[in-house]
Amino acid sequence: MTDIQQHLMTLADKDYRSFQSKLIPTVDPDTVIGVRVPVLRSFARSLPEEEATAFTAQLPHTCYEENNLHAFLIERIADYDACVAAVERFLPYVDNWATCDSMRPKVFARNKPRILQRAGEWMQSSHPFTVRFGLEMRMLHGLGEVFDPAFLEDAAAVCSSEYYVQMMVAWFFATALTKRYEETLPYLKEHRLDEWIHKKAIQKACESLLIPPERKAYLKTLKG
Repeated sequence: MTDIQQHLMTLADKDYRSFQSKLIPTVDPDTVIGVRVPVLRSFARSLPEEEATAFTAQLPHTCYEENNLHAFLIERIADYDACVAAVERFLPYVDNWATCDSMRPKVFARNKPRILQRAGEWMQSSHPFTVRFGLEMRMLHGLGEVFDPAFLEDAAAVCSSEYYVQMMVAWFFATALTKRYEETLPYLKEHRLDEWIHKKAIQKACESLLIPPERKAYLKTLKG
């Protein structure tokens, strides 16, 4: 057991381990230690640069929390090119939605045009969590001031039987309805999405506090 694994063991919460294992069915429960996210993030912030570099050079990891720690350490990288390189080296080893969704490098927000283009490339991957990450980056950074209608078209064109990819496409369109309602609505009115994704996007949009009641009522009429 490595020093980092030993330290993670000291941070374990057995009750949380049981709870978390049920939320990530693609992960072997035996690899889950049970460290709460705020605790793990705090540990990531405290890790000296030299130790962080050595740790992220060691792939694959053996524990779920090690993968999350790796994601949190990537978030610290301030240079855009270095951060993208680190993300691309790590993505093939991401095997669950929680690790995928928790990795949100701050430097990407300062380089939106570049990351939105790279996200489109990730969306073409054969690895489901790389596709999911690309979709999430488009959702987080591409629906605001740098919005391009092509982002909607690209998301609709994602073809995958993977549940966690389909769910992210639905999440993308539900979020797009909160920020780009007029541009997004035709995808629902014209049923341009897979039926399951179509219904899930409407469901998630109707659960949002950012969409007014009258729009929710109309969206519900589009479910059928």
